Amino acid sequence: MYHRKIKYAIATGLGIGYSTYVPGTVGSLAALFIYVIVPVGDLSWLIICIVTLFIGIWVSGSVEKDKGKDPAIVVIDEFVGQWIAILFLPRLLWIYVAGFVLFRILDIMKPFPADKIEKTEGGIGIMLDDVIAGIYTNILLQTILIIIS
Repeated sequence: MYHRKIKYAIATGLGIGYSTYVPGTVGSLAALFIYVIVPVGDLSWLIICIVTLFIGIWVSGSVEKDKGKDPAIVVIDEFVGQWIAILFLPRLLWIYVAGFVLFRILDIMKPFPADKIEKTEGGIGIMLDDVIAGIYTNILLQTILIIIS
């Protein structure tokens, strides 16, 4: 029972996923806030993303077994995707805003192969579609930076 509560706490972003209003967006905002206030470098954030991805696969898969396919309360996937979206980018307000907006759009649109991976059962399907949305967002922002510089 205790392990189940820990899994739910992690999967829901310490309860953020229980938001009655757009839990995925609230989860992405929380992830962005954490990224902004935690003063570690990009390599540390990469490690955080990788560790959180594997933990997220485990806990979100467990919650899915209880609640059904890709339950809305699971927001650990938004955390990882949002962090990837702004990883290795300058810490600027416009980057944070653009990264948040683009990530949410791409996470909702599910561009290939996210649309296919999302259909995968368990934590892998839950987590990897957001990782892809985060990667696509990051590539778009990196491209914008190259164009404007």
